[in-house]
Amino acid sequence: MSSSTREPYLVTVGEVLGVLSAPEPGPLGLGSALRLGIAGAESNVAVGVSRLGGAVTWIGRVSEDDLGEVILRELRAEGVTTLAVRDPAPTSLLLKERRTATHSRVTYYRTGTAGGRLSPRDIPEDVIAGAAVLHVTGITPALGDGPAEAVRRAVDIAADAGVTVSLDINFRSLLWSEEEATAVLLPLLARSDLVFAGPHEARLVTGGQDALGLAKGICALGPRDAVIKLGAEGALALLDGQQYRQPAVPVRVEDSVGAGDAFVAGYLAELIAGEPPERRLKTAALLGAFAVSTTGDWEGLPRRAELALLDHHDDVVR
Repeated sequence: MSSSTREPYLVTVGEVLGVLSAPEPGPLGLGSALRLGIAGAESNVAVGVSRLGGAVTWIGRVSEDDLGEVILRELRAEGVTTLAVRDPAPTSLLLKERRTATHSRVTYYRTGTAGGRLSPRDIPEDVIAGAAVLHVTGITPALGDGPAEAVRRAVDIAADAGVTVSLDINFRSLLWSEEEATAVLLPLLARSDLVFAGPHEARLVTGGQDALGLAKGICALGPRDAVIKLGAEGALALLDGQQYRQPAVPVRVEDSVGAGDAFVAGYLAELIAGEPPERRLKTAALLGAFAVSTTGDWEGLPRRAELALLDHHDDVVR
């Protein structure tokens, strides 16, 4: 198949972690049950896009250990094409404790692990240059110099090839300081076409108080489009200079983890499908609602045929 007729696809670069999560609220103790899962901001987006029928490729380093095998098996089972360098270092872990029914806390174990050894040599130029969209986040550059350089290389390849560059700021205070994040993210933002951010994240790179001001501030730095994620208040987008507001879909919240990634996945799936802004934002809001109304980072994300489920007022769809 020639590049001119190949199905448009999204490519993303990042780390996938093993997740050990407590299924019940309360402090961890000897004999506590833990559930094994996998997660990563970029892989969450990849799965979300794939479940909506989009073609997507994930690039990263994966350990040669058993958990690395689980990661690759699960991503491939979700229809995600994986371009993974196998590494003898162990898989990163995230320990998630539900301290109370409404409060969770996480601990990362990422020192000397496979995902943090990502390097520019791991980035295939042809795959990046042939994509419709490259999606990166502010998490992978926070893992160290190698991952930061790898993300910069991916963004440079995409920008030079005319590929749409999507950046989710996705600031994690457990990984780096605000000052460190701003210094690394500003050059990436300047080469991006589309930026996603929450209000606090947007203020790391620009001034402004309200969502519209933040979106305008981001676009003034180079990107054509900015989407400010507002949680329960929905989202505000500034796309090609036009303002859009998208309300959140009302649902009962079970677990808010992964909601931002789900929102991004919904938007990008419709973007590579050629859908207009209104459809992109509506699907983004629906995926965010699915994410918060189910447990896990990506496990509850819908197939395209399921998007209408949240439009029903009856608990049982007949």
